[in-house]
Amino acid sequence: MQTTTPPPLRKIIHIDMDAFYASIEQRDFPELRGKAIVVGGSPEGRGGVVATASYEARKFGVRSAMPSKKAQQLCPEAIFVRPRFDVYKEVSRHIREIFHRYTDLIEPLSLDEAYLDVTEDKLQIGSAIEIAKLIKQAIKDELQLTASAGVSVNKFVAKIASDLQKPDGLTFIGPSGVEAFMEKLAVEKFHGVGKVTADKMKRMGLYTGADLKKLSESDLVQHFGKTGRFYYRIVRGLDDRPVEPHRETKSMSAEDTFAYDLTTIDEMNEALDKIAQIVHTRLLKYNLKGRTVTLKIKYSDFRQITRNQSFPQPFNDLQTILSTAKQLLLGTDPEDKKIRLLGVGLSNFGEILPPSNGQQLELF
Repeated sequence: MQTTTPPPLRKIIHIDMDAFYASIEQRDFPELRGKAIVVGGSPEGRGGVVATASYEARKFGVRSAMPSKKAQQLCPEAIFVRPRFDVYKEVSRHIREIFHRYTDLIEPLSLDEAYLDVTEDKLQIGSAIEIAKLIKQAIKDELQLTASAGVSVNKFVAKIASDLQKPDGLTFIGPSGVEAFMEKLAVEKFHGVGKVTADKMKRMGLYTGADLKKLSESDLVQHFGKTGRFYYRIVRGLDDRPVEPHRETKSMSAEDTFAYDLTTIDEMNEALDKIAQIVHTRLLKYNLKGRTVTLKIKYSDFRQITRNQSFPQPFNDLQTILSTAKQLLLGTDPEDKKIRLLGVGLSNFGEILPPSNGQQLELF
């Protein structure tokens, strides 16, 4: 009988920068070092949103995506800093260059984190742990920043591992230890399990991976839908998703939350001018053309809608994007409405589609 040799175990590293935006601000402005700083919108007026916070601010409970007003209440001494995305992108580019010294199998998740497959590394080092150490040291030497790394045999476990010893951590979960590690893990630590799902699990008496493991796949699907199949596999340490260096871009969008509600069409159109320009610049940078323009609106009561219009041929010119967004806005009868946020996106970079009838499309 012919036997087949199983494929070698993969060596996956997940790199996650520590308090990325805040750390860059503290690096570039010595007077901010050791201080509780919040990068994001100002708490003045209606208030913005926290993009990230320094570890000094996190001790007070300040977290990403939190309203800036709440962050100020939790940490009155916090210093609020406006984001400098051009600087963050340049630092991210340098970090990516460091990654490429060891592998080209890199899947960026955002400016500050990425998966690397080093099963076969360029320098033939052979050890994923050693490569992670070298990457962390290069980031520290060349950029004066720290990163945390998780090393394991698949993406899911590597991502969880990178969060275990922050900041400046390195955690290795070897193949023989993956299943035991997943059994001990609290359900709220599972990447992708939010607060609502975690609360539901706990009401069912499910507190750890070991508890989840007692349920059959059909039981998990019954309670959690198709995601239940993912839970069934991952609690057993099974994740065969490859690192995807050329993951397809599905959409390109930008949005803005305003300090005060927009109430006139002139104000809304002026905001769309700026937002559409950002989208247009990004499209040119990545040489993308799409067929569907989508408008996102969030009102002062937090009600949210999206509207879209599709075209038969791809485009990326600013005039078409902007005029379509403004027409979609008029179609929502915006006069005297209070608008908190506007967003514009372009999608459908693939097959040619017939013109749409304006049905909703969730882009954002």
